[in-house]
Amino acid sequence: MLTLLKLLKDGRFHSGQALGAALGVSRSAVWKQLQQLEAEFGLVIHKVRGRGYQLANPLVLLSELEIAAATPSASWPVHVYDSIDSTNAEALRLVGKGVVAPFIVVAERQTAGRGRRGRQWVSPFAENIYYSLLLRIDGGMRQLEGLSLVVGLAVLQALRELGIAGAGLKWPNDVLVDNKKIAGILLELVGDPADVCHVVLGVGINVNMQVADQVDQLWTSARLETGRSIDRNQLIASLGEKLRFYLEWHQSSGFAAIQAEWEQNHLWQGRKVALVAGVNQVEGIVLGIDQQGALRLQVDGVEKVFSGGELSLRLRDDA
Repeated sequence: MLTLLKLLKDGRFHSGQALGAALGVSRSAVWKQLQQLEAEFGLVIHKVRGRGYQLANPLVLLSELEIAAATPSASWPVHVYDSIDSTNAEALRLVGKGVVAPFIVVAERQTAGRGRRGRQWVSPFAENIYYSLLLRIDGGMRQLEGLSLVVGLAVLQALRELGIAGAGLKWPNDVLVDNKKIAGILLELVGDPADVCHVVLGVGINVNMQVADQVDQLWTSARLETGRSIDRNQLIASLGEKLRFYLEWHQSSGFAAIQAEWEQNHLWQGRKVALVAGVNQVEGIVLGIDQQGALRLQVDGVEKVFSGGELSLRLRDDA
């Protein structure tokens, strides 16, 4: 079925006879595969008598070779999948099988993509970036301080390079444009964080998505913001370069060296917010972050510090 998709990806018309010959199957078998493509991947395929079959929109599929060619410096190994449950889960499975870090896992779609706090990450086929970088951490807890915020800066700079000047950060793991989510980050760790461990840096970026009824929050995409289709291979290469820069800076100097830049790009700096943890809620004003990446809030005139993976930050209605 995916072989058929690769024949159609140019967006031109292809006759059923030619497709059948290329695949070594009958025209009726081609028709069945086309129906499966539409049903399983949500693709629109035009069927015109006398001309054949055409994808409504041409596809640029992910390619290890194209990602490597677009990366100026030595690139990390890239594992590309057509369909997978979760790039984070696959990265952890690979390291469990002995694949040596660092390496990247990307996929055309995820069947069980997830965000923070167990939320679903909607992952349509061949539209967005589902990306996981697996790292080995030898430096103990210091190398983990503010790590998700460091990743956020790399994602932000890759998006701004596309011309999305209004993109900014929201503590702890989101990138927004006009309060609409364009990217999210999910870190997962295995091993002993005080000694040697592996951490997977998961990044989801809405790239060419234009419709997504399943998303339960305000969202946007690079295509909606720029008005043009984005080459995901180029964006993956750019993201890798930005991650390499910020991760090397973080490793050599610690998060404290990056703290000011992160605060400068925090969209909710100085805003009235509600910090939610389960059924509990704390209201305050965002003062910034500390040298470990924890959130600093002014609560009833007193500065308090909050950190933890299950916290959610929201603007107050009266902000």
